[in-house]
Amino acid sequence: MDSRTGHGSGAAPPARDVPVTGAPARDGSPRDGSVPDGDGPVRRGGGAGPYGAAPARVEARARGMVVTDGPLSRPVPVALRYEPGAEPPSVRFVLPAGSWTFPRTVLERGLRFPAHGDEVDVWPCGRVQTVVEFHSPEGTSVVQFDSSALRSFLRRTYAATTPVTR
Repeated sequence: MDSRTGHGSGAAPPARDVPVTGAPARDGSPRDGSVPDGDGPVRRGGGAGPYGAAPARVEARARGMVVTDGPLSRPVPVALRYEPGAEPPSVRFVLPAGSWTFPRTVLERGLRFPAHGDEVDVWPCGRVQTVVEFHSPEGTSVVQFDSSALRSFLRRTYAATTPVTR
C-alpha cells in the first residue's frame, strides 16, 4: 500500500500481463461486467442529486501500449475512473501494475502540452497519441494511449458533474 496515494503502486516487470477485470474491485464489489466496453457511464448507488440520482461514476476501458527499451511494445488493459465529488476533481488509472490517482487537470493539460502531477507525467506524442509516465518507488512505467480515448473519457467526466437544467 502506497502511503502517498492510498493504493497499490509500482511497476510490474514487462512480461506480466494481467487482465484488469479479473479480481474484485478494491471496495469489495464484484466486477460483474458493469464497466462498459464502450463509452457509457457506470451508475452505482443511490444518493440525492438534483433529480433524485447521484452524479454518475464514470469508468472506461482503454488499451495502452507499454513502452520499453526493447524493440517491442506490448498492450496493457487500463481502467480509467472518475468519482464525482472528489476535491480536487481526480482521475484514477488502474493498470495491472497498480493504480495512480491524480488531478483531472493534469490529464487535460497533458493532451496539449507536457504536464506534471506528483507521480504522473503526461504529454502529447504527435497528433493522435498521448504518453502517460507513472512513477513509483519500484520504478517507472511508460504507457502510450490513443488521445481520442482519453478525450472521450474526459468529456464523460465533465458531463457527469454538469448539473441538468430544465
